[in-house]
Amino acid sequence: MSTAELASLLCCDLGAIVRGRAVFASELSDHLLTGVGWVPANLALTPLGPLAEPTPFGSTGDLRLLPDPSTRLRVGGDGPDEGPLEFLLCDIVELDGGAWECCPRAFLKRALGDLAELTGASLTASFEHEFQLQGRERPSALPFSLEAQREAEPFASAVMAALVEAGVEPERFFAEFASHQFEIPLAPADGLQSADRAVVMREVVRELARRHGLRASFVPLADPAEAGNGVHIHLSLHDESGRPLFYDAARPAGLSELAGSFAAGVLAHAQALSAICAPSPVSAERLRPHHWSAGAVCLAQENREALLRIPPLVSLGGSDPAAQLRLEYRGADGAANPYLALGAIVQAGLDGIRGGLQCPPILDRDPAQLDEAEAARFGVGAMPGSLELSLQALERDDTARSWFSPLMLEAYTSLKRAEIAAVAQLDLEQCCRRYAAVY
Repeated sequence: MSTAELASLLCCDLGAIVRGRAVFASELSDHLLTGVGWVPANLALTPLGPLAEPTPFGSTGDLRLLPDPSTRLRVGGDGPDEGPLEFLLCDIVELDGGAWECCPRAFLKRALGDLAELTGASLTASFEHEFQLQGRERPSALPFSLEAQREAEPFASAVMAALVEAGVEPERFFAEFASHQFEIPLAPADGLQSADRAVVMREVVRELARRHGLRASFVPLADPAEAGNGVHIHLSLHDESGRPLFYDAARPAGLSELAGSFAAGVLAHAQALSAICAPSPVSAERLRPHHWSAGAVCLAQENREALLRIPPLVSLGGSDPAAQLRLEYRGADGAANPYLALGAIVQAGLDGIRGGLQCPPILDRDPAQLDEAEAARFGVGAMPGSLELSLQALERDDTARSWFSPLMLEAYTSLKRAEIAAVAQLDLEQCCRRYAAVY
Protein backbone atom coordinates (compact mmCIF):
# COMPACT_ATOMS: atom_id res chain seq x y z
CA MET A 1 0.00 0.00 0.00
CA SER A 2 1.32 3.42 -0.93
CA THR A 3 1.56 5.83 1.99
CA ALA A 4 -0.37 8.33 -0.13
CA GLU A 5 -3.37 6.07 -0.76
CA LEU A 6 -6.65 7.40 0.56
CA ALA A 7 -9.61 5.69 2.19
CA SER A 8 -12.94 7.47 2.46
CA LEU A 9 -15.39 7.44 5.35
CA LEU A 10 -18.82 7.84 3.75
CA CYS A 11 -22.51 8.18 4.39
CA CYS A 12 -25.51 8.22 2.05
CA ASP A 13 -27.53 11.38 2.63
CA LEU A 14 -31.24 12.18 2.37
CA GLY A 15 -30.92 12.79 -1.36
CA ALA A 16 -29.06 9.48 -1.89
CA ILE A 17 -25.77 11.27 -2.57
CA VAL A 18 -22.72 9.59 -1.02
CA ARG A 19 -20.60 12.12 0.83
CA GLY A 20 -17.78 12.00 3.33
CA ARG A 21 -14.14 12.62 4.04
CA ALA A 22 -10.92 10.88 3.01
CA VAL A 23 -8.03 9.92 5.28
CA PHE A 24 -4.70 8.23 4.61
CA ALA A 25 -5.40 4.52 4.25
CA SER A 26 -2.28 3.80 6.29
CA GLU A 27 -3.85 5.69 9.20
CA LEU A 28 -7.34 4.21 8.90
CA SER A 29 -7.09 2.24 12.13
CA ASP A 30 -6.74 5.53 14.01
CA HIS A 31 -10.25 6.52 12.88
CA LEU A 32 -12.16 3.29 13.51
CA LEU A 33 -13.11 4.25 17.06
CA THR A 34 -13.47 8.01 16.69
CA GLY A 35 -14.43 8.54 13.04
CA VAL A 36 -14.11 11.96 11.43
CA GLY A 37 -15.95 15.21 11.87
CA TRP A 38 -19.28 15.92 10.21
CA VAL A 39 -21.81 18.76 10.30
CA PRO A 40 -25.62 18.56 10.68
CA ALA A 41 -26.14 21.06 7.86
CA ASN A 42 -24.49 18.63 5.44
CA LEU A 43 -27.79 16.73 5.49
CA ALA A 44 -29.50 19.82 4.08
CA LEU A 45 -27.43 19.74 0.89
CA THR A 46 -29.72 19.03 -2.05
CA PRO A 47 -28.71 16.66 -4.87
CA LEU A 48 -28.68 19.72 -7.12
CA GLY A 49 -25.96 21.43 -5.08
CA PRO A 50 -27.25 24.24 -2.85
CA LEU A 51 -28.47 23.93 0.71
CA ALA A 52 -32.20 23.52 1.12
CA GLU A 53 -33.92 26.61 2.42
CA PRO A 54 -35.48 26.71 4.92
CA THR A 55 -33.60 24.03 6.82
CA PRO A 56 -33.82 22.96 10.45
CA PHE A 57 -30.02 22.85 10.64
CA GLY A 58 -28.13 26.05 11.23
CA SER A 59 -24.41 26.61 11.14
CA THR A 60 -23.90 25.17 14.62
CA GLY A 61 -23.41 21.62 15.83
CA ASP A 62 -20.92 18.85 15.30
CA LEU A 63 -21.24 15.15 14.59
CA ARG A 64 -18.98 12.23 13.68
CA LEU A 65 -18.94 9.82 10.77
CA LEU A 66 -18.27 6.55 12.59
CA PRO A 67 -17.14 3.78 10.22
CA ASP A 68 -18.51 0.25 10.34
CA PRO A 69 -15.42 -1.96 9.84
CA SER A 70 -17.54 -4.73 8.29
CA THR A 71 -18.27 -2.48 5.30
CA ARG A 72 -14.65 -1.85 4.33
CA LEU A 73 -13.90 -2.52 0.69
CA ARG A 74 -11.04 -1.99 -1.68
CA VAL A 75 -11.24 -2.20 -5.46
CA GLY A 76 -7.78 -2.07 -6.98
CA GLY A 77 -6.76 0.47 -9.58
CA ASP A 78 -6.09 -0.41 -13.20
CA GLY A 79 -2.47 0.69 -13.18
CA PRO A 80 0.04 3.08 -11.66
CA ASP A 81 -2.01 6.09 -12.74
CA GLU A 82 -5.28 4.75 -11.30
CA GLY A 83 -5.50 4.66 -7.52
CA PRO A 84 -7.66 2.06 -5.76
CA LEU A 85 -11.16 2.78 -4.56
CA GLU A 86 -11.29 2.19 -0.82
CA PHE A 87 -13.98 3.24 1.60
CA LEU A 88 -16.07 2.35 4.64
CA LEU A 89 -19.73 3.16 5.23
CA CYS A 90 -20.50 5.11 8.37
CA ASP A 91 -23.21 5.88 10.86
CA ILE A 92 -23.71 9.56 11.61
CA VAL A 93 -23.41 9.77 15.38
CA GLU A 94 -23.31 12.30 18.20
CA LEU A 95 -19.96 13.21 19.71
CA ASP A 96 -20.44 10.58 22.44
CA GLY A 97 -21.17 7.88 19.85
CA GLY A 98 -24.93 7.88 20.35
CA ALA A 99 -27.12 7.53 17.27
CA TRP A 100 -28.04 10.83 15.61
CA GLU A 101 -31.78 11.04 15.02
CA CYS A 102 -31.35 12.00 11.35
CA CYS A 103 -28.91 9.24 10.35
CA PRO A 104 -30.44 7.20 7.49
CA ARG A 105 -28.52 4.07 8.46
CA ALA A 106 -29.83 4.36 12.02
CA PHE A 107 -33.35 4.74 10.58
CA LEU A 108 -33.09 1.30 8.99
CA LYS A 109 -31.57 -0.18 12.16
CA ARG A 110 -34.58 1.07 14.14
CA ALA A 111 -36.99 -0.47 11.62
CA LEU A 112 -35.20 -3.81 11.82
CA GLY A 113 -35.27 -3.60 15.60
CA ASP A 114 -39.01 -2.95 15.52
CA LEU A 115 -39.42 -5.96 13.21
CA ALA A 116 -37.52 -8.23 15.58
CA GLU A 117 -39.42 -6.94 18.63
CA LEU A 118 -42.86 -7.42 17.07
CA THR A 119 -42.37 -10.66 15.15
CA GLY A 120 -39.08 -12.19 16.29
CA ALA A 121 -38.17 -12.28 12.59
CA SER A 122 -35.20 -11.07 10.61
CA LEU A 123 -35.27 -9.52 7.17
CA THR A 124 -33.50 -10.76 4.07
CA ALA A 125 -33.49 -8.32 1.15
CA SER A 126 -31.86 -7.72 -2.19
CA PHE A 127 -31.68 -4.78 -4.57
CA GLU A 128 -31.85 -4.87 -8.36
CA HIS A 129 -30.50 -1.70 -9.96
CA GLU A 130 -31.04 -0.43 -13.48
CA PHE A 131 -28.70 2.19 -14.92
CA GLN A 132 -27.65 3.68 -18.24
CA LEU A 133 -24.19 4.19 -19.65
CA GLN A 134 -23.63 7.67 -20.99
CA GLY A 135 -20.83 8.65 -23.35
CA ARG A 136 -21.35 6.07 -26.09
CA GLU A 137 -21.50 7.59 -29.56
CA ARG A 138 -23.16 4.71 -31.42
CA PRO A 139 -26.93 4.10 -31.17
CA SER A 140 -28.01 1.54 -28.62
CA ALA A 141 -28.41 -2.05 -29.77
CA LEU A 142 -31.77 -3.78 -29.48
CA PRO A 143 -33.23 -4.34 -25.98
CA PHE A 144 -32.13 -7.52 -24.19
CA SER A 145 -29.95 -8.49 -27.17
CA LEU A 146 -26.58 -10.18 -27.10
CA GLU A 147 -25.28 -7.31 -29.22
CA ALA A 148 -26.26 -4.81 -26.52
CA GLN A 149 -24.50 -6.87 -23.89
CA ARG A 150 -21.36 -7.33 -25.97
CA GLU A 151 -21.24 -3.61 -26.72
CA ALA A 152 -20.95 -3.06 -22.97
CA GLU A 153 -17.59 -4.83 -22.94
CA PRO A 154 -14.99 -4.47 -21.55
CA PHE A 155 -16.93 -2.47 -18.95
CA ALA A 156 -19.38 -5.31 -18.25
CA SER A 157 -16.78 -7.89 -17.25
CA ALA A 158 -14.69 -5.32 -15.42
CA VAL A 159 -17.57 -4.03 -13.31
CA MET A 160 -18.70 -7.52 -12.36
CA ALA A 161 -15.16 -8.38 -11.27
CA ALA A 162 -14.98 -5.17 -9.25
CA LEU A 163 -18.32 -5.89 -7.56
CA VAL A 164 -17.11 -9.36 -6.65
CA GLU A 165 -13.93 -7.81 -5.24
CA ALA A 166 -16.11 -5.38 -3.26
CA GLY A 167 -17.99 -8.32 -1.73
CA VAL A 168 -21.53 -7.38 -2.80
CA GLU A 169 -22.23 -10.65 -4.68
CA PRO A 170 -23.53 -9.54 -8.08
CA GLU A 171 -25.69 -12.24 -9.66
CA ARG A 172 -26.03 -11.23 -13.31
CA PHE A 173 -25.33 -8.48 -15.83
CA PHE A 174 -27.78 -7.98 -18.67
CA ALA A 175 -29.01 -5.45 -21.18
CA GLU A 176 -32.36 -3.83 -20.45
CA PHE A 177 -35.14 -2.12 -22.42
CA ALA A 178 -34.02 1.52 -22.71
CA SER A 179 -31.02 2.88 -24.61
CA HIS A 180 -27.68 1.73 -23.19
CA GLN A 181 -29.54 0.44 -20.14
CA PHE A 182 -28.33 -2.45 -17.99
CA GLU A 183 -29.29 -4.20 -14.78
CA ILE A 184 -27.24 -5.85 -12.05
CA PRO A 185 -29.16 -7.76 -9.35
CA LEU A 186 -27.38 -8.40 -6.07
CA ALA A 187 -27.64 -11.56 -3.99
CA PRO A 188 -29.90 -11.46 -0.91
CA ALA A 189 -28.38 -10.43 2.39
CA ASP A 190 -29.43 -9.49 5.90
CA GLY A 191 -31.42 -6.25 6.07
CA LEU A 192 -28.71 -3.72 6.91
CA GLN A 193 -26.11 -5.46 4.77
CA SER A 194 -28.47 -5.44 1.77
CA ALA A 195 -28.81 -1.66 1.95
CA ASP A 196 -25.04 -1.29 2.43
CA ARG A 197 -24.59 -3.37 -0.70
CA ALA A 198 -26.94 -1.11 -2.63
CA VAL A 199 -24.84 1.94 -1.75
CA VAL A 200 -21.59 0.14 -2.59
CA MET A 201 -22.93 -1.20 -5.87
CA ARG A 202 -23.81 2.26 -7.19
CA GLU A 203 -20.43 3.73 -6.32
CA VAL A 204 -18.45 0.82 -7.76
CA VAL A 205 -20.45 0.94 -11.00
CA ARG A 206 -19.83 4.68 -11.28
CA GLU A 207 -16.13 4.19 -10.56
CA LEU A 208 -15.70 1.49 -13.21
CA ALA A 209 -17.66 3.49 -15.78
CA ARG A 210 -15.37 6.47 -15.16
CA ARG A 211 -12.30 4.28 -15.63
CA HIS A 212 -13.69 3.24 -19.03
CA GLY A 213 -14.38 6.79 -20.17
CA LEU A 214 -18.12 6.49 -19.54
CA ARG A 215 -20.63 7.69 -16.98
CA ALA A 216 -23.18 5.45 -15.29
CA SER A 217 -26.43 7.20 -14.43
CA PHE A 218 -29.05 5.73 -12.11
CA VAL A 219 -31.44 8.58 -12.90
CA PRO A 220 -35.09 7.52 -12.57
CA LEU A 221 -35.85 8.77 -16.07
CA ALA A 222 -33.25 9.86 -18.61
CA ASP A 223 -35.59 10.30 -21.58
CA PRO A 224 -39.37 10.84 -21.31
CA ALA A 225 -39.81 8.76 -24.47
CA GLU A 226 -38.16 5.68 -22.95
CA ALA A 227 -38.40 3.40 -19.95
CA GLY A 228 -36.74 4.62 -16.78
CA ASN A 229 -34.31 3.16 -14.29
CA GLY A 230 -35.87 1.45 -11.30
CA VAL A 231 -34.65 -0.23 -8.15
CA HIS A 232 -36.55 -3.42 -7.35
CA ILE A 233 -36.38 -4.36 -3.66
CA HIS A 234 -36.99 -8.01 -2.79
CA LEU A 235 -37.97 -8.88 0.79
CA SER A 236 -38.57 -12.00 2.86
CA LEU A 237 -38.72 -12.80 6.57
CA HIS A 238 -37.16 -15.68 8.51
CA ASP A 239 -37.38 -16.89 12.08
CA GLU A 240 -34.40 -17.42 14.38
CA SER A 241 -33.75 -20.88 12.91
CA GLY A 242 -33.75 -19.51 9.35
CA ARG A 243 -37.18 -20.91 8.48
CA PRO A 244 -38.94 -18.81 5.79
CA LEU A 245 -42.03 -17.05 7.13
CA PHE A 246 -43.56 -15.75 3.90
CA TYR A 247 -44.51 -19.15 2.44
CA ASP A 248 -47.64 -21.22 2.99
CA ALA A 249 -48.42 -23.78 0.29
CA ALA A 250 -52.07 -23.90 1.34
CA ARG A 251 -52.74 -20.21 0.65
CA PRO A 252 -53.18 -18.31 -2.64
CA ALA A 253 -49.87 -17.76 -4.45
CA GLY A 254 -48.15 -19.49 -1.53
CA LEU A 255 -48.28 -16.26 0.48
CA SER A 256 -48.50 -16.86 4.23
CA GLU A 257 -50.88 -14.95 6.48
CA LEU A 258 -47.91 -12.96 7.82
CA ALA A 259 -46.77 -12.09 4.30
CA GLY A 260 -50.30 -11.10 3.35
CA SER A 261 -50.56 -8.68 6.27
CA PHE A 262 -47.11 -7.29 5.44
CA ALA A 263 -48.18 -6.74 1.82
CA ALA A 264 -51.42 -5.08 2.92
CA GLY A 265 -49.46 -2.65 5.09
CA VAL A 266 -47.17 -1.71 2.22
CA LEU A 267 -50.13 -1.03 -0.07
CA ALA A 268 -52.00 0.89 2.64
CA HIS A 269 -49.06 3.33 2.87
CA ALA A 270 -48.13 3.22 -0.83
CA GLN A 271 -48.82 6.90 -1.44
CA ALA A 272 -46.61 8.05 1.45
CA LEU A 273 -43.92 5.49 0.58
CA SER A 274 -43.57 7.06 -2.85
CA ALA A 275 -42.19 10.22 -1.19
CA ILE A 276 -39.35 8.10 0.20
CA CYS A 277 -38.84 5.50 -2.52
CA ALA A 278 -39.45 7.59 -5.68
CA PRO A 279 -38.29 10.96 -4.41
CA SER A 280 -37.12 13.05 -7.36
CA PRO A 281 -39.11 15.47 -9.53
CA VAL A 282 -38.78 13.01 -12.45
CA SER A 283 -39.58 9.83 -10.49
CA ALA A 284 -43.36 9.95 -10.90
CA GLU A 285 -43.02 10.09 -14.68
CA ARG A 286 -41.48 6.62 -14.60
CA LEU A 287 -44.33 5.17 -12.56
CA ARG A 288 -46.94 5.23 -15.30
CA PRO A 289 -48.93 2.33 -16.76
CA HIS A 290 -46.99 0.32 -19.35
CA HIS A 291 -43.68 1.98 -18.52
CA TRP A 292 -42.08 -1.27 -17.31
CA SER A 293 -42.21 0.06 -13.77
CA ALA A 294 -45.13 0.04 -11.33
CA GLY A 295 -48.20 1.44 -13.00
CA ALA A 296 -50.68 0.45 -10.30
CA VAL A 297 -50.89 0.21 -6.51
CA CYS A 298 -51.83 -3.45 -6.09
CA LEU A 299 -50.52 -6.92 -5.30
CA ALA A 300 -50.02 -9.24 -8.26
CA GLN A 301 -48.32 -12.47 -9.15
CA GLU A 302 -45.75 -12.45 -11.96
CA ASN A 303 -47.04 -9.04 -13.08
CA ARG A 304 -44.60 -6.21 -13.74
CA GLU A 305 -47.24 -3.48 -13.72
CA ALA A 306 -47.90 -3.97 -9.99
CA LEU A 307 -46.28 -1.97 -7.22
CA LEU A 308 -45.96 -5.15 -5.17
CA ARG A 309 -45.20 -8.33 -7.07
CA ILE A 310 -44.91 -11.98 -6.12
CA PRO A 311 -42.07 -13.32 -8.30
CA PRO A 312 -42.48 -16.78 -9.86
CA LEU A 313 -41.59 -19.92 -7.94
CA VAL A 314 -39.28 -22.08 -10.04
CA SER A 315 -39.56 -25.85 -9.68
CA LEU A 316 -36.72 -26.69 -12.09
CA GLY A 317 -33.90 -28.60 -10.48
CA GLY A 318 -35.96 -29.37 -7.39
CA SER A 319 -35.79 -25.79 -6.09
CA ASP A 320 -37.50 -25.19 -2.75
CA PRO A 321 -40.51 -22.87 -3.16
CA ALA A 322 -40.41 -21.81 0.50
CA ALA A 323 -36.90 -20.46 0.09
CA GLN A 324 -37.90 -18.56 -3.05
CA LEU A 325 -41.12 -16.87 -1.92
CA ARG A 326 -40.62 -13.14 -1.48
CA LEU A 327 -42.28 -9.81 -2.16
CA GLU A 328 -40.84 -7.44 -4.74
CA TYR A 329 -41.41 -3.71 -4.25
CA ARG A 330 -41.10 -2.12 -7.70
CA GLY A 331 -41.70 1.55 -6.92
CA ALA A 332 -38.19 2.63 -5.86
CA ASP A 333 -35.47 4.26 -7.93
CA GLY A 334 -31.90 5.53 -7.73
CA ALA A 335 -32.89 8.86 -6.17
CA ALA A 336 -33.94 6.99 -3.03
CA ASN A 337 -31.64 6.48 -0.08
CA PRO A 338 -31.54 2.65 0.27
CA TYR A 339 -31.67 2.81 4.09
CA LEU A 340 -34.72 5.07 4.08
CA ALA A 341 -36.49 3.12 1.34
CA LEU A 342 -35.98 -0.29 2.93
CA GLY A 343 -36.69 0.99 6.43
CA ALA A 344 -39.93 2.67 5.35
CA ILE A 345 -41.12 -0.44 3.50
CA VAL A 346 -40.43 -2.54 6.61
CA GLN A 347 -42.32 -0.08 8.80
CA ALA A 348 -45.28 -0.10 6.41
CA GLY A 349 -45.33 -3.90 6.43
CA LEU A 350 -45.15 -3.94 10.22
CA ASP A 351 -48.17 -1.66 10.40
CA GLY A 352 -50.09 -4.23 8.37
CA ILE A 353 -48.98 -6.99 10.74
CA ARG A 354 -49.89 -4.98 13.85
CA GLY A 355 -53.33 -4.25 12.43
CA GLY A 356 -53.92 -7.84 11.36
CA LEU A 357 -54.71 -6.67 7.83
CA GLN A 358 -55.96 -9.29 5.43
CA CYS A 359 -53.95 -10.15 2.34
CA PRO A 360 -55.07 -7.96 -0.58
CA PRO A 361 -56.65 -9.66 -3.59
CA ILE A 362 -53.97 -10.91 -5.96
CA LEU A 363 -54.40 -9.34 -9.38
CA ASP A 364 -54.16 -11.77 -12.28
CA ARG A 365 -54.22 -9.41 -15.28
CA ASP A 366 -53.03 -6.05 -16.63
CA PRO A 367 -54.37 -3.43 -14.19
CA ALA A 368 -54.90 -0.98 -17.05
CA GLN A 369 -57.57 -3.31 -18.48
CA LEU A 370 -59.77 -3.30 -15.37
CA ASP A 371 -63.08 -1.50 -15.33
CA GLU A 372 -63.99 0.67 -12.35
CA ALA A 373 -65.70 -2.13 -10.43
CA GLU A 374 -62.83 -4.57 -10.98
CA ALA A 375 -60.28 -1.96 -9.97
CA ALA A 376 -62.15 -1.42 -6.72
CA ARG A 377 -62.37 -5.18 -6.09
CA PHE A 378 -58.61 -5.63 -6.49
CA GLY A 379 -57.82 -2.43 -4.62
CA VAL A 380 -56.02 -1.01 -7.64
CA GLY A 381 -55.00 2.62 -7.37
CA ALA A 382 -52.60 4.98 -9.10
CA MET A 383 -49.26 6.18 -7.86
CA PRO A 384 -49.00 9.92 -7.06
CA GLY A 385 -48.50 11.94 -10.21
CA SER A 386 -45.72 14.15 -8.85
CA LEU A 387 -43.23 14.49 -6.02
CA GLU A 388 -45.38 17.25 -4.53
CA LEU A 389 -48.39 14.92 -4.40
CA SER A 390 -46.21 12.24 -2.79
CA LEU A 391 -45.07 14.70 -0.11
CA GLN A 392 -48.69 15.71 0.51
CA ALA A 393 -49.56 12.02 0.93
CA LEU A 394 -46.76 11.67 3.47
CA GLU A 395 -48.07 14.69 5.35
CA ARG A 396 -51.56 13.13 5.52
CA ASP A 397 -50.29 9.76 6.71
CA ASP A 398 -49.78 10.12 10.45
CA THR A 399 -48.47 6.57 10.78
CA ALA A 400 -45.83 7.07 8.10
CA ARG A 401 -44.80 10.37 9.66
CA SER A 402 -44.28 8.61 12.99
CA TRP A 403 -41.52 6.47 11.49
CA PHE A 404 -39.29 9.56 11.43
CA SER A 405 -38.16 11.90 14.17
CA PRO A 406 -39.72 15.36 13.74
CA LEU A 407 -36.31 16.82 12.92
CA MET A 408 -35.57 14.20 10.27
CA LEU A 409 -39.00 14.60 8.69
CA GLU A 410 -38.66 18.38 8.59
CA ALA A 411 -35.20 18.13 7.03
CA TYR A 412 -36.36 15.60 4.43
CA THR A 413 -39.47 17.45 3.30
CA SER A 414 -37.59 20.76 3.20
CA LEU A 415 -34.91 19.18 1.01
CA LYS A 416 -37.44 17.68 -1.40
CA ARG A 417 -39.43 20.89 -1.73
CA ALA A 418 -36.20 22.77 -2.40
CA GLU A 419 -35.59 20.35 -5.29
CA ILE A 420 -39.07 20.95 -6.66
CA ALA A 421 -38.55 24.71 -6.55
CA ALA A 422 -35.13 24.46 -8.19
CA VAL A 423 -36.48 22.75 -11.33
CA ALA A 424 -39.91 24.39 -11.45
CA GLN A 425 -39.07 26.33 -14.61
CA LEU A 426 -37.68 23.33 -16.51
CA ASP A 427 -39.76 21.21 -18.85
CA LEU A 428 -39.71 17.44 -18.35
CA GLU A 429 -36.93 16.78 -20.86
CA GLN A 430 -34.72 19.43 -19.29
CA CYS A 431 -35.47 18.11 -15.84
CA CYS A 432 -34.52 14.58 -16.89
CA ARG A 433 -31.19 15.84 -18.25
CA ARG A 434 -30.55 17.76 -15.03
CA TYR A 435 -31.12 14.71 -12.87
CA ALA A 436 -29.22 12.42 -15.22
CA ALA A 437 -26.20 14.57 -14.45
CA VAL A 438 -26.78 14.07 -10.70
CA TYR A 439 -27.54 10.36 -10.38
